[in-house]
Amino acid sequence: MRGIRFFSQLCTQRYEMIGELLGREQHDIALLQEVWSEKDFLFLKRKLSSSHPYTHYFKSGVFGSGLAVFSKHRIQDALLYKYSLNGYPYMLHQGDWFGGKAVGLVIVDIFGLKAHVYVTHLHAEYSRAQDEYLPHRMVQSWELLQFVRHTSCGADLVVLGGDLNMHPQDLGNRLLRSHTGLRDCYTETDTFDGCEDGHTLIAANHFSKKQDLIPFEKGIRIDYILMKGSQKVSMKCESLSTTKGPVADKPYPYSDHEALTAELALLHSEDSRQHGSSNALAVSEQMDVVAEARAVVKEGLCQTEALRDKATYLMFSGLLLLLLPLAMAFLPCFCSFSTLGLLGAVCMSLLLSGAMLYLLFTTHIKVLKETDDQMMLTSNDLQTKLTGCRLSGSPSSDGSPELQPLSPFKREE
Repeated sequence: MRGIRFFSQLCTQRYEMIGELLGREQHDIALLQEVWSEKDFLFLKRKLSSSHPYTHYFKSGVFGSGLAVFSKHRIQDALLYKYSLNGYPYMLHQGDWFGGKAVGLVIVDIFGLKAHVYVTHLHAEYSRAQDEYLPHRMVQSWELLQFVRHTSCGADLVVLGGDLNMHPQDLGNRLLRSHTGLRDCYTETDTFDGCEDGHTLIAANHFSKKQDLIPFEKGIRIDYILMKGSQKVSMKCESLSTTKGPVADKPYPYSDHEALTAELALLHSEDSRQHGSSNALAVSEQMDVVAEARAVVKEGLCQTEALRDKATYLMFSGLLLLLLPLAMAFLPCFCSFSTLGLLGAVCMSLLLSGAMLYLLFTTHIKVLKETDDQMMLTSNDLQTKLTGCRLSGSPSSDGSPELQPLSPFKREE
């Protein structure tokens, strides 16, 4: 939900409605984004104290991460990872940088099973045609999948929910699913009741901005519930639903995004191959997706280096111009001291602004280079799996050939 105090419309009333909805629906776990004020979180915590006694609010950035978890089941542990790239601080009207976008993990005990539940919110896409934040969102997608991969090893079941700000077939979304094994509940569900095509940002919503939907007039699907089982437990999505804009007896909806509700069934898993095996087609797909992602990161690196060059020019321009009032100070009859002070202040502003932007873009360049290096390691590892294995003559249970190790290599003298 969009819950910025003093800026969002009907914020207090909508938090009251959301509290009533969660208390009435009795979900096992509720994952919220854009709860920017801790006061609003504490309000919901009090209101849901009987239905959801276990809560956690992830604190990050200037405004906070906006991520909150309400659970019927005991939360054993929590961990927060703040994304390395998240927009620019000078884009005040967008506010992503101040939000401290992150991924939060809570480890929940569900009937003796260890559930790793993730909640996240990625950088917004402000223009589909000219998406200047695509490299940032790609880095966030990579860091998200790395965080899930490295923290979910001992989990019996994994659930990820949140606003990914990506369409189902966007590169970052495919990268996340292919490298974590997470499955989209919308494509896996037995029954669905909600907006057309599972849209979570629709034109009929009172709070949605029509320019955010261009060129998709009916709506877009950018909010997800993803799931994955283990060798011990398999997961099945029995039903998925969304809210549908206006609320009954209310002139406005809960949020600018439609809420998602998934009913997940936990089953004993007997086939461990579906969790641990790999096949040539899957590995090849992973390689292709990583290659595409690296191209986006490299393009973002070039753009950021160009921005750093501009910051360098600005910094040196301020430094050179600063010499002008210093030289004029030796000519007291040429201009007044107030004029010299004004010129000096302008030059110092240019110098400091250029220096701060130079440091900002240098930091971004290091993050992009590090991400590219990690992707290269993954790509090399996937290439090794392909070249070091051969296709088995008998197909696997899902119809795709499994990879088998080659016989030991014997060196010829």
